[in-house]
Amino acid sequence: MLRHFTQNHGMKRFFLLLLLCLTIFGSDSYGQAKNTDSLWAAWNNPQLEDTARLDAIYHFAWQKHLFTNPDSAYFFAEQMLSFAVEKNERIYESDALRLIGVTYLIKGVYVEASDYYHQALNIRVELGDQKRIAASLNDIAGVYQNQGDLETALDYYRKSLAIFTEIQDKSGLARCYNNIASVYDSQGQKDSLLIYFNRSYELNLELGKTMGAAINLMNIGSVYMSQEVYDTAIIYGEKAHQMMLETERKEGIANSLNFLGSVYFNQSKIKEGVPYFEKALDLSKEVGSVLEERQSTFFLHKSYKTLGNYQKSLLMHERHVVLVDSMRNKDAANEVIRQKYQYEYMKQAAEDSIKNAEADKIRDAELIAERAENNQRKQLSYFLYTGLGLTVLFGIFIFSRFRVSQRQKELIEKQKLTVEGQNQEILDSIQYAKRIQAAILPSSKSMSAKLKNHFVFYKPKDIVAGDFFWMEEVDDKILFAVADCTGHGVPGAMVSVICNNGLNRSVREDGLSQPAQILNKTREIVISEFEKSEEEVKDGMDIALCTLKGLTLEFAGANNPLWIIRRGSDHVEEIKGDKQPIGKYSHQKQFQNHQIQLQKGDSIYLFSDGFADQFGGENAENGGKKFKSSRFKKLLLSIQQKSMEEQQEALQKAFYEWKGNLDQLDDVCVIGLRI
Repeated sequence: MLRHFTQNHGMKRFFLLLLLCLTIFGSDSYGQAKNTDSLWAAWNNPQLEDTARLDAIYHFAWQKHLFTNPDSAYFFAEQMLSFAVEKNERIYESDALRLIGVTYLIKGVYVEASDYYHQALNIRVELGDQKRIAASLNDIAGVYQNQGDLETALDYYRKSLAIFTEIQDKSGLARCYNNIASVYDSQGQKDSLLIYFNRSYELNLELGKTMGAAINLMNIGSVYMSQEVYDTAIIYGEKAHQMMLETERKEGIANSLNFLGSVYFNQSKIKEGVPYFEKALDLSKEVGSVLEERQSTFFLHKSYKTLGNYQKSLLMHERHVVLVDSMRNKDAANEVIRQKYQYEYMKQAAEDSIKNAEADKIRDAELIAERAENNQRKQLSYFLYTGLGLTVLFGIFIFSRFRVSQRQKELIEKQKLTVEGQNQEILDSIQYAKRIQAAILPSSKSMSAKLKNHFVFYKPKDIVAGDFFWMEEVDDKILFAVADCTGHGVPGAMVSVICNNGLNRSVREDGLSQPAQILNKTREIVISEFEKSEEEVKDGMDIALCTLKGLTLEFAGANNPLWIIRRGSDHVEEIKGDKQPIGKYSHQKQFQNHQIQLQKGDSIYLFSDGFADQFGGENAENGGKKFKSSRFKKLLLSIQQKSMEEQQEALQKAFYEWKGNLDQLDDVCVIGLRI
């Protein structure tokens, strides 16, 4: 029983190895891997050629984020796509679409993966790029394989193989051979799959692709392990491990350690396998390889349980469940779409099942009749009709179940269409609300005209936001602010419209220009608006508001501070706002006005609490920790030598790397200004 279970789990590792092969073979248009810091610098260097910058962001997304944080890889792939479209670099546009597809494949969202793969393929066919066409066919085959449609997957792999053979692309051939072998494994064609794995291995050795060759060896070893030829499997695993050590790629080394441990596990040599799994787990955590960590925790849970260490076994089991849940697609709508995607395949499978069942029953009846010929004719007639009757009844039962299944599919399809329609209406409404909210925000053009050397980092949690930034000009004074309204999403956006209107009225109708006076008047307007409701409304906003005239800065704040970094200084000067919101509050007082004299080269920062409150960091898989104001200050001090545009990019990069694959907690808004 134990062997059957572990072998089933072992079959799943081919999907894991297939993804890992994608890392090695998947970059079908690029050269050797580079340092990710240099790649990020190249992407942000406007002096480089457009194609060099596109190469850099592709490698950066692929190498640094793809298999540890697919959401971040998706974010950078979208940046690449926008830049490629802007510069009319069609081939790089297809590469960006393909990279987005890979992020969806890793997360198990197959319909979206297929859609982006086909978009990439269409561009490549239009341009006649045979190498990339073959790569796209190979990608699409992988979607079908993960969906369980092995025949269609094999057909696409063979089309890809034919093109790679024609253009004599050995790297592409190695990739195809490996993937075709993985399909043959699922089909039980052991002889054929060994031939293809060996072909892939020989090509990878010839091309100097050490990691790819090591993966081939583990795949071959898996075949021998499934045949219980464990000594040979160990030989292949040890050789693969040595090759992985040469690459110095920790996720690959962890993969080979997991493989060796699984060979010992399948032999019931549990103690011998545990050190391999433990070392693989340490390496997986170090590089953030969720796929390998899932393998390690699964086998350690089983191993510790067998050895009687139930405390460690429970710990590994809980960790494995968390990892599995983090990789599972939780979106019910996507699940319905996936069912539709497999509809024709499932329908044919059901029809084949009925035919096979009926054929089996007929053969049973014929056997009964043949045996009955040696008995009395009376028994012959009885058994014959009984067998035929059972066949008919069974056929009717199967057909009835099939009809029920069809009706269920039709019901699901109708429900899906209803939900999609409702979701689309809601989404359209929110998108329209976004346009309305965008209209009340100052434009980039007007901001640049009045605040020459500045940046705005604005990242709503949802489509619309409770955070907003604001600017007005009164005589020769520039007024600007960052506000954080109660809530986020649609409720926060509605509050932001009321609060924004209050600021505008205070300045335009009452002619106020001193920050404290503006906040006092805005509070009156906001409270007055909310008091029109029959229910008590305590919503409002926190805000940091400044007025700049020459080198003189005035500031007033409601809960939010102003930060100043003087030119050449190594610390942040903080001017705190009053501890009260713009809204209904039990201990209201007049807001305090602060006047600060600035010098050329000083930098000032206004912000909401979204950046500092974001969870993430090294322990993100366990919920992480807050970024906090102290770390935010250190970050701003560390980038003072950069221009305002570069500071905005550095903040964006730091935020996404800290957040990792965790959800964004709140809206984020930061304004920086250098005098």
